[in-house]
Formats: sequence, C-alpha cells, structure tokens
Amino acid sequence: MGRPRTNDDTVKERLVACATEMFATRPRELVTVRALATAAGTSTTAVYSLFDGKDGLIGEVRARAVAGLFQGLSAVPTSEDPLADLYALAVAYRRWGREHGHLYTVLFGGVQTFDPSGAVGTGDPVRPLLAAIDRALAESVLAGEPTAIALSVWVTLHGLVTLELAGALDAATAETTFRSTIRATLRGWRE
Repeated sequence: MGRPRTNDDTVKERLVACATEMFATRPRELVTVRALATAAGTSTTAVYSLFDGKDGLIGEVRARAVAGLFQGLSAVPTSEDPLADLYALAVAYRRWGREHGHLYTVLFGGVQTFDPSGAVGTGDPVRPLLAAIDRALAESVLAGEPTAIALSVWVTLHGLVTLELAGALDAATAETTFRSTIRATLRGWRE
C-alpha cells in the first residue's frame, strides 16, 4: 500500500493563494520557497512536488491571472458599434483589475516580465482587444496600425488601473478620469 497523498488540490490552492498575495506585495527575490510553504501551512516539499519549485508556482499564478483576464474580456458581448465595444472592453479590464488586485499586480507588477511585443496566443487577454480594433479599422471608425492602437489603449488602461489600485485616486476621481481618458484615447485614433 502506497503512502497517502498529502499534497492534494487543497494544498495546491492554498499555495497559489499565498503566492499570489506574497508576489503582489513583496519583491520576488524576498519570497522564498520556505516562506511560501509556511504561509500555506505546508512543507517545502509540497512546492516542489506540486509545482517543481518557486518558478513553477509563479508560472501557475501568472497562468491563472492571464486566464482570468482573458475570460473577463472574452465575456464582453459584441454590438453594432465598434467604439462602444472597445469602451466595454476597457470597462471589463478595469473591473477585472479592481476585483483581482493581487492577480493584476502579479501579472503586470514585475514578478514576471511582461513582453507586449510577444506573439498573441489563443488565450491571450489582448486577443479580444485586437479583434475589436480590427473591426473598428475595417469599418473605418479608427485609423492606424492595430498594435500601436492596442498598446495605446493598454498603456492608458494600465496607468489608470495601477493608480486606482495604489489608492492614488479616490473613487469619484477614478470614475471620471476613466471615462474621459478612455474616450479621449479612442478619439485620438479616429480618422
């Protein structure tokens, strides 16, 4: 009879939750396997057996962040108005970032290198944005190069969400700034 499995899905989920919080609030080099295991109430062996070490655990947290953001953006329905769709995607991005602050920080806060010039995969969160931009370009609502437009929109969104998560903007200012800034960014790419 084999040894009972102690590193189950419950332990895995605790490690992911603890890693998400720790990587969002501490520099990567200060987060050790021992600290992760202690925070999750398990042993360092669990980190290695479930994730092949710290880098594997970071990869799991990042993969969950990417999948969550992709799911949130993919749920935005398409309408007859490409600009309204782009605005709706911006709203969904902001909502996801606010509701998943630690995952957002892990995804874009330095734990993993973010390369906006990388290839777009099928589950990449930028895919819904690029599809909406392509549609707006095809309907001559926007003019420009799709990647440049996407980066412009993302940089604007990222700056706003980051400031909001940091508490640099009160709720009313954040809401007003979001609406006016996203609309101004989209207007800037019109023909």
